[in-house]
Amino acid sequence: MSTLIDVRDLKKSYLLGDIVVNALQGVTLAIERGTFVAVMGESGSGKSTLLNLLGCLDRPTSGRYLLDGIPVETMDRDQLAEIRNQKIGFIFQNFNLLPRMDALEDVELPLLYKDSETPNGDELGQRALADVGLAGRELNFPAQRSGGQQQRVAIARALINKPEILLADEPTGALDSHNGAEIMNIFQRLNDSQGITIVMVTHSDEIAAYAGRIIGFRDGLIVSDKKVTKPAIPPAEAVAVHIAAGVSP
Repeated sequence: MSTLIDVRDLKKSYLLGDIVVNALQGVTLAIERGTFVAVMGESGSGKSTLLNLLGCLDRPTSGRYLLDGIPVETMDRDQLAEIRNQKIGFIFQNFNLLPRMDALEDVELPLLYKDSETPNGDELGQRALADVGLAGRELNFPAQRSGGQQQRVAIARALINKPEILLADEPTGALDSHNGAEIMNIFQRLNDSQGITIVMVTHSDEIAAYAGRIIGFRDGLIVSDKKVTKPAIPPAEAVAVHIAAGVSP
């Protein structure tokens, strides 16, 4: 597999009043295309800072970041926005859905930021919702959904532009264990069947175990990096039935 994310001696510092906070202190990391990586560490260890840099939401203080061979650390704001729209999907702990939009409208929102119109936007949105087990629920609003359903809408929205990478920041942090397991089964299917590269920040050992590689952070540095065996997942059809029935796979 080829290298998709290549980070070299990446550093990030913040100024809080008169105090300099060294969030990343020289991180070197390569992530191959099509892998599922979990990043773990205590609060303040630098893992979310790394995710923001990988997602082109922030700039490093120094170091190199090659995304699919493209140096992004020197890009301007418009260039960063374009690469985010083309290559990266984001999933957050608190879903970030718009309360006055139904599921289909919310999922199609990223299409508005493309340079050209997408004539089959509704079809793409319906397909993305079906991929996460929400076929037939396109008109539901956030207040009509459980936390697990809201996160599945957020995943569908992240998939609408067919990104190469999904960046997930504590995607199960606001969910119970039942819904968390459903979300992780979806992640595994996206990685296994579609080859989407996933980088996920989590505090949970159980959630990290769904990945094929676990990277540990402490004090802005990588302190561990190990490959693990991903657990087997049920077929997509079986998971969809369980989701519809409200039964844990």
